[in-house]
Amino acid sequence: MSSLTLERAQNPAPTELPPNAGKAALGIFIVLIAQLMLVLDATVVNVALPHIATDLHFGPASLSWVLDGYTLAFGGLLLLGGRLGDVYGRRRMFWSGLAVFTLFSFVGGLSTSPGMLVAARALQGVGAAVAAPSVLALLTTSAPDEAARNRALALFTAVSSGGGALGLVLGGVLTDLISWRWTLFINVPIGIAVLATVRRHVDETPRRPGRFDIVGAITATGGAVSIVWALVGAPDHGWDSARTISGLVLGGLLLLALAVTESRVAHPMLRPALLRSRTRIASLITMAGMYGGMLAMFFLMVQFLEDDLGYGPLKAGLAFLPMPLGIFAMSRVSPRLVGLVGAKPLIVLGTLATTLSYVRLSQLHAGSGYWDGAFLSLLVTGLSSGLSFMPVTSLVLKDVEPEHAGAASGLLQTMQQLGGSVGLAVVASAFAAHAVPGDFLHGAHYGFVAAAILTGIALIAAVSQVVRRPSPRLALDAD
Repeated sequence: MSSLTLERAQNPAPTELPPNAGKAALGIFIVLIAQLMLVLDATVVNVALPHIATDLHFGPASLSWVLDGYTLAFGGLLLLGGRLGDVYGRRRMFWSGLAVFTLFSFVGGLSTSPGMLVAARALQGVGAAVAAPSVLALLTTSAPDEAARNRALALFTAVSSGGGALGLVLGGVLTDLISWRWTLFINVPIGIAVLATVRRHVDETPRRPGRFDIVGAITATGGAVSIVWALVGAPDHGWDSARTISGLVLGGLLLLALAVTESRVAHPMLRPALLRSRTRIASLITMAGMYGGMLAMFFLMVQFLEDDLGYGPLKAGLAFLPMPLGIFAMSRVSPRLVGLVGAKPLIVLGTLATTLSYVRLSQLHAGSGYWDGAFLSLLVTGLSSGLSFMPVTSLVLKDVEPEHAGAASGLLQTMQQLGGSVGLAVVASAFAAHAVPGDFLHGAHYGFVAAAILTGIALIAAVSQVVRRPSPRLALDAD
């Protein structure tokens, strides 16, 4: 009898649901709806940007801050948001962050000037950064058993990875049928519904006692903000500009100060032990590469659909549907596949398929249409993302004590946002450097190759987890 069969015989599957399964399922659903909202807002206004520029009289240089203001605040404050949840309670910080996000979604929809909209988007990002790190911790603590936990993780990763593409779909529909303002107003009724029900159906998590690490909070936030700020401006200002270099250097110095501080304080902002695991580090790199390549692909694909194929916002948004559908379909089977073959082989397969799909996009030509050019790559990207993101998330959270789950979640989502910023900056720079007026595809070829390189880095990190290093004893025997 195999060890797997013996284990199943000794630990048979439960025949009855846990007594709190109904409440847990509803709580997980509520938290996931909020997570979807937070992720959607990174892309939902993309296809509406031309309409926003016309209505509010944005200049070409300032329009990007409608996206960058949200990204900068969200990515820069995630580590702080994770620590706040550990110290003050995750449900409390989730509720508070979501309230800020909902309020400034409403303010953003009412905007009458560029400054008002960019400020509202930045404050949306602040709310998202406070709420988002608590989502994973609340999901894992709400799940009544291990099987439910894996299903919740699969749904979380489906929402987190598919939400960006779904945001493009929703943004196109709302902009064409109603107004660009509804890309922000849509958050308000959903946010109010979540705020009204989450305390009833989701239990508060235990707080971690101890003093708050002020120096760690300042260096972590300052470092992340500086790096994201430098990266989002790199395509416009240049990689060798004083702005980009000074931002990256300042961010690096602040993160170095964070590392020194966290090894000396009793209650660190970010536990050094989280970064001592080879598996966790490789998984974080994989997540950053995959997420960066995906957001970079969105940047190029929107232009291909609207500029080359002549799609309007609605049609361009709907053209992305294969990707979220592929992600959500694969999320239904990924927990079972993890149980059958393990997490690491699935990550290798997913990163490989995604890389190949971007290589295929780099071969687009003047005669390429949607069905023979974009459809298959979008579908493959969706399926492979749904296959790999849940295993990556589970490896990052593996063996993390419950009281540190918020910090680990904040670290994971910080790597997602930094990966997205790096991906957009690198691909936009590659595209701009080879752009030819009137020929989008000339620059796009280099941009898609850059996206494939990003996911190729993720593939290398994934393979490094599968290839086992020889033990010192084996090495001596070989000699």
